[in-house]
Amino acid sequence: MSGSMGETIEFVSNGSSASGYLALPPTGSGPGLIVIQEWWGLNNQIRGVTDRLAAAGFVALAPDLFHGELAGHDEMDKAASMMAGLDAAGAARDMSGAIDRLVSIDATTGEGVGVVGFCMGGMLSWLIATHRPDLVKAVVPFYGFPQGDNEPDWSLLDASVQGHMAEFDAFFGPEAARALESKLQAMGKDVVLTVHPGTGHAFMNEENALGTHNAALAVELWPQVAAFLHEKLDPR
Repeated sequence: MSGSMGETIEFVSNGSSASGYLALPPTGSGPGLIVIQEWWGLNNQIRGVTDRLAAAGFVALAPDLFHGELAGHDEMDKAASMMAGLDAAGAARDMSGAIDRLVSIDATTGEGVGVVGFCMGGMLSWLIATHRPDLVKAVVPFYGFPQGDNEPDWSLLDASVQGHMAEFDAFFGPEAARALESKLQAMGKDVVLTVHPGTGHAFMNEENALGTHNAALAVELWPQVAAFLHEKLDPR
């Protein structure tokens, strides 16, 4: 699925500027949604995901956290290097700027925004939720979460979380996912993490760079994701 519904926009990021891919819903308006890329960068695949979520009724914006840098699926070492070189504070500023830009768009409805992220973006989606609890009300992280020294102050998490993790994942293991879910639920947080049996990291990515794409599961999960986000974000 290649990006065709949207356009590239610029927004302010801590006094500097950043850019992202914005797609609007067919209805012309809807809740705001931030889409956070995998470690490949803001490529056609993540633009396609942004289009898909716009088609499901959201004003969807994917900020370009690598500022134009991309890695092909045959360049895993480059992608890993790009992710390792990502300035966490800079990424937080870019995501925060994207949220502010998103809520300023006339088409955006509702009181807050949602965040959907994949792989690296899944992990970052948790961080922006704790960084911007004023506006982030729902988060759907796919196969990614902060661990160890990267964990934020979880007391700041105010969003509802529906997470989807892989059973066979060398980056974000299922035991760690279950432990995080237990910890956050014990803190009274609205967090449900599902470890999908038989899946590998990046099971939603139809470009199948890791050989783990699960088409049947993706077909099942996309409506669940949209329904969860609409439930949490649509104004009553």
